[in-house]
Amino acid sequence: MNADIVESFAAMVREKGVDKDVLHGIIEDIFGLLVRKKYGEEANYSVVVNMDKGDIEIFLVREIVEEVENPEKEISLEEVNRLGNEDELDVGDEYVEQLKLAVFGRRLINLAKQSLNQRIREIEKEIILNEYKKLEGEIVIGDIYQIRKNDVLVNHNKNELLLPREEQIPHERYFKGHTIRAIVKEVRRGKSGPEIVISRADDELLRRLLEIEVPEVYDGIVELKRIARQPGERAKVAVESMDKRVDPVGACVGMKGVRIHSISKELANENIDVFPYSDDVETLITRALAPGKLKSIEIDSENKVATIFADASQAAPIVGKSGVNIRLAMQISGYHIDFHRIARNIEDYDRKVETIELKNQLGQEVYDKLMLNGLDYVVEVIEAGRERLLEIFEGDEEQVDSIIEILTRRMQE
Repeated sequence: MNADIVESFAAMVREKGVDKDVLHGIIEDIFGLLVRKKYGEEANYSVVVNMDKGDIEIFLVREIVEEVENPEKEISLEEVNRLGNEDELDVGDEYVEQLKLAVFGRRLINLAKQSLNQRIREIEKEIILNEYKKLEGEIVIGDIYQIRKNDVLVNHNKNELLLPREEQIPHERYFKGHTIRAIVKEVRRGKSGPEIVISRADDELLRRLLEIEVPEVYDGIVELKRIARQPGERAKVAVESMDKRVDPVGACVGMKGVRIHSISKELANENIDVFPYSDDVETLITRALAPGKLKSIEIDSENKVATIFADASQAAPIVGKSGVNIRLAMQISGYHIDFHRIARNIEDYDRKVETIELKNQLGQEVYDKLMLNGLDYVVEVIEAGRERLLEIFEGDEEQVDSIIEILTRRMQE
């Protein structure tokens, strides 16, 4: 058994990178436990482990006495003589006995084996914990091996990684056996061992993918100043070049967009906007709100509030679907953004918009009356004014107000 035990520990030293002194200490502790179980807590013993030769030697040291009062620390001269007193020891001398494993009995030996296995598992768990602690914030590649209601379990180097729902890209579908890339988000001690949480929704994943895909980012020529994501929908990246000869946006996007498209595909076709960073908050917010176009912007640095003004027609691109564009701009800038629509003057209306374009909204009857009165263009109807429309529609104020609202809204777009 000695050689088998030592060899199993030596293998751990080679394969797992465990400190040899730590394992040496564990073996001493386990066999010391055997001695204390059999000979008592006060027993004087030593355990000698030679991991190179695969030897474990256990020595029990007791004082030779005429009459034994404490068997844990004493042995009678008669017993020593019976065991073979080759060194002719006498009362008062110390008797050093080399113990064979057989003296401990099957029960204690099984206890030692169980203790060894438990300590080995604890060491392996600690090794895994430390290994993944070093990988926090880095990308790992693994295979999906189980899909549960809220979590996805991923196999990475025979270790289980957890992809919880909140760290998944919404609407992304996962299939058993598929390979995925994610960053190590958190490593913690769980009840049954290390819990390694990975993420595909974290901003850091986009950062790492850009470092992999864009050599200029990896080399530090292009710096990723700010990143904000709505996983699976949209992301914004503010970049700056450390070399005036290098265009930071062009480097990240790549020839014909090949670099950014590759990253977008990896992130479930996330739309990624890359733009130049600026220390000037007004400029940064203006760029972050693209493709929306602003008329003006007011900055309250003390309260971290930016008030923006734009034509009503720019509301959709500025705010974005479900508010994602303006929300990401807030994350990028660190400012709360208040959006105010500027109503367009009638002089700025497009005079070529025909009333027939709004026929479905106005209704056939309203449209016919407008045509009978020569109001072929939307601007003509608005310029006719409320009083003229009341005459046409026989004083129906509610109907006239509805017509004016429909036409004005169209012209403000």
